[in-house]
Amino acid sequence: MQRLWPATCVALVMILGCQPPGSDKAPPGASPEATEKKAAALEQNAAAGGDNTVPSRAEIIGKSEVQAVDPAGKERLDDAITCLARTIYWEARGEKAASMDAVASVVMNRLGHAGFPNTVCAVVREGNERGACQFSWWCDGRSDQAKEDGPYATAKEIARKALNRQLPDRTGGALYFHQRPVTPGWSREYLKTAEIGEFVFYKPRDGDAR
Repeated sequence: MQRLWPATCVALVMILGCQPPGSDKAPPGASPEATEKKAAALEQNAAAGGDNTVPSRAEIIGKSEVQAVDPAGKERLDDAITCLARTIYWEARGEKAASMDAVASVVMNRLGHAGFPNTVCAVVREGNERGACQFSWWCDGRSDQAKEDGPYATAKEIARKALNRQLPDRTGGALYFHQRPVTPGWSREYLKTAEIGEFVFYKPRDGDAR
């Protein structure tokens, strides 16, 4: 088959700019800092409107953009992508993609729910002051740096979809979860919404966060 791409590119470059089909490179001049700002805007929209707020095509984060943020898993936890990706990584590392998706959904459900903080990092860190973290990895006394490139890249891709509002919520609107081997006392107060992999998910019976 004759390659038509170079000629097509010449015809379109003056109108749209041109990249090879299927490429997913960040826009020229894009930087991790710019992607973090884009994520912050998506985070704010999610906190304000929950599932009703759908970002435009120009606002969403691309695959290559998200991987450029915190590339080694060692950056400070001070942006939505890093905080969400590290939570997915540490809470569900080694689990199937569905479980990792579900953890991301719990964070995003909290972000858009009254009674919880309005940033991803604040949601993840909630409870630290009282010594009882909502997400155990945050205050377990161990290093928070990601140790495996592959699983962390997967966690960042899931974080990207979650912030873009492109991730189906498998949890049924859950705000809480625990691993199967344990049955915490608080679980009796909530409505079970899903069981995914090694996790069980819940939400308040009356819809109010506690």
